[in-house]
Amino acid sequence: MNWMRDYVRPTLRAVFKRSDDSEEVKWHSCKKCGQMIYRRDFVAAQYVCPQCDHHERIGPQERFDALFDEGVYQLIDMPRGMDDPLKFRDKKKYADRLKESRSKTDRQEAISAATGKLAGQRTVIAVQDFAFMAGSLGVGAGDAFLVAVREAIAENAPFVMFTAAGGARMQEGILSLMQMPRTTVALELLREAGLPYIVVLTDPTTGGVTASYAMLGDIQISEPGALIGFAGPRVIEDTIREQLPEGFQRAEYLLEHGMIDMVVHRHELRDTLAGIISLLIDQRRAGGDLPLLANASSGA
Repeated sequence: MNWMRDYVRPTLRAVFKRSDDSEEVKWHSCKKCGQMIYRRDFVAAQYVCPQCDHHERIGPQERFDALFDEGVYQLIDMPRGMDDPLKFRDKKKYADRLKESRSKTDRQEAISAATGKLAGQRTVIAVQDFAFMAGSLGVGAGDAFLVAVREAIAENAPFVMFTAAGGARMQEGILSLMQMPRTTVALELLREAGLPYIVVLTDPTTGGVTASYAMLGDIQISEPGALIGFAGPRVIEDTIREQLPEGFQRAEYLLEHGMIDMVVHRHELRDTLAGIISLLIDQRRAGGDLPLLANASSGA
């Protein structure tokens, strides 16, 4: 028995281990402005900084709790995807990276989906979790997207997709790129059923996700300040050897240039989605085409 390793170190860790009630845990430092925010108030504000209005990245549970009526919803069971189909390894084995992400997020894949009522209307909502391997799109995430679309069709419900991704999952090679046409075909089935598809772009939405289902919504909404594009700004600047315009690839810039329809604050997002869904469903019941919405911010 090693006295230092097996007794002294574990004892010291136990003494100095941070408890959930410690002062450090009670406070959150804004990643943009550095403002210290009482964590309970930060959670109540849906993870939006009261000082600079920075929208912190959040996951599926926080989205579902904020959007569904009274926070009541049913998670949609997802199939277990292929684990490491190419036996890929860089600095770590891909299988180990998956295991770490699943342990960290308590989820099997980057996309989770749930069904419930939003302002009384049965709705299917899917959320891409950036905390799971940067929300990257692989076979498992593609499977989850298809399952969510099928659920929307089965329930005759609108489908809302929250995107947040670094792009396709490089550890799955061509299999990850195949998810782009695969998800596009799934959306054609949704449109054939006459059901609305609403996309909410969150920070960041890039790569193959932007090049596929993130830009195929009937309505394109974004949270303020979200980075949206295919390649990152540094990659573009290095390629064209020019300085990009101020705010390039941010939500407000894309709104100004007609790439998205709305920029909506997180506190107003639920009411905005409820209004859009009601409008599209009423239009569908009347037998007309989806209405054309002029580009506008939420304040317009």
